Amino acid sequence: MQTLYEQIQVYLNMDEEISYKEFNDFYKKVVDELGKSHESFDEENVWKALYIVENIMSNANGRANDKKGSEAKKYAKMAQRLELWAKNLSARLAKAGYTEDDVNERFNQMLEEGPQQ
Repeated sequence: MQTLYEQIQVYLNMDEEISYKEFNDFYKKVVDELGKSHESFDEENVWKALYIVENIMSNANGRANDKKGSEAKKYAKMAQRLELWAKNLSARLAKAGYTEDDVNERFNQMLEEGPQQ
């Protein structure tokens, strides 16, 4: 998760938008990693995974609204699939005692971290 977390930080701090291909490739890496490893995530990796999923989902929804045709549908489908992961990961944090305010506060801290130098 750490490598994917570092990459999302880079993407979030870029001035330009990445291509559909790069976006889709990153999405697939994230989904593959979640599918393989989510059950063994410690709390820190659950936080990172949720942060990644929420940011990809948000960006996919934004792009789905900005684009037209098949590309818009593909972005919408990505966001829809990630919603299930977001619910799963959020439930794990809620079970650990975290509130929605805790999640928002932690996400703000993570966003401020930015990419590793």
